[in-house]
Amino acid sequence: MGLFKKYLANKRIFKNREVLRHNYRPQILPHRKPQIDELASILAPALTNETPSNILIYGKTGTGKTASVRYVGSELENASSLSGTKCRVVHLNCEVIDTQYRVLAQIANSLDDLDGHPSDSPRNIIPMTGWPTDQVYAELKKQLESNGGVVVIVLDEIDKLVKKSGDDTLYNLTRINSDLRFAKVSIIGISNDLRFTDFLDSRVLSSLSEEEIVFPPYNAPQLCDILQQRADLAFVDGVLEGTVIPLCAALAAQEHGDARRALDLLRVSGELADRENADRVTEKHVRMAQERIETDSMVECISTLPTQSKAVLYAMLILERMGKRIFTSGEVTVVYREIARIIDLDVLTHRRITDLISELNMLGVINTRVVSRGRYGRTKEMWFDAAASKIEEVVTRDPRLYDERLKELDTNRLRVMFR
Repeated sequence: MGLFKKYLANKRIFKNREVLRHNYRPQILPHRKPQIDELASILAPALTNETPSNILIYGKTGTGKTASVRYVGSELENASSLSGTKCRVVHLNCEVIDTQYRVLAQIANSLDDLDGHPSDSPRNIIPMTGWPTDQVYAELKKQLESNGGVVVIVLDEIDKLVKKSGDDTLYNLTRINSDLRFAKVSIIGISNDLRFTDFLDSRVLSSLSEEEIVFPPYNAPQLCDILQQRADLAFVDGVLEGTVIPLCAALAAQEHGDARRALDLLRVSGELADRENADRVTEKHVRMAQERIETDSMVECISTLPTQSKAVLYAMLILERMGKRIFTSGEVTVVYREIARIIDLDVLTHRRITDLISELNMLGVINTRVVSRGRYGRTKEMWFDAAASKIEEVVTRDPRLYDERLKELDTNRLRVMFR
């Protein structure tokens, strides 16, 4: 108790820091009324036991997609209970539940939990492994029919499911209504990646994207409003210096208008002020928070990449070590193949390497641009924004890439090849 006594007594900065977490659901979502109203209008037929259109929702990370869908889903369930109809919303995170079996099982089990079973003792009618997929699908249909009404299935981060398991899950779910008599199903897909539809069969895409809603990034004034709403609940009155919220908003607006990023900056700024027993949160704390978050997120992002992506990234690091500040996808491919040969990695095609480069760009690890080379066509150029030494430190933690032979790679020979 003695060790933590000073922390328990210290309430100079925060009233309730949990308000600044991503999973906090405010009663009002600033600057998302048009998207919320559109979503509600599409789902409204469920209240008269009609099948709503399927919806694809796009937008970058931190643009309010999940929060808006959860809000509208909660309102839909409340309205249905008042009107005497049956509407249920099942929300799945496809970053975790990323196979057809697990998706179908999770939906069926969620319906069973909603149907009168206490939430603290859920009864999984389908085990998370072990059954044939056809049996899981049949059990799901049985659950839907026995429940009746309209079920809205939200597949958050749907692109992760498609990239890992293909589009069989979506094919089955978008056609399940033809096998049902007493129930109706509507699908909402949420994605940060506008290109994931390239992985879909045209029939699946046409069924899934009956309606599309785009969530644009927040601008700095909008982020100020979001932060102020949370700050009023999170911080002790008067502890925020006047420039703190505008600075957090401006920095996050530069990072694609990400509200999560803005909230993280504000929360970590407060935590840093709290730890040094400061009376106020200042610009200095925001700058310190920015540096800490950038380092932490970069380390986490790179360390969780698959080995092939790390090998492509390592190829870029070698090119920068050779003095190249900007390099092309062709040059990266040449060095990558040398790395793959040395560490006995399956060699990817140039097309797949280009896909991995695009993913690294999307994650913010590198920057890319497409340039025209006249009659030689177009090529992709890339470069590092962050310190390459920090990236290399994280990449070489992978045992396959911490290889002395890679350090001895003949860069002189490579330089001759790139002349």
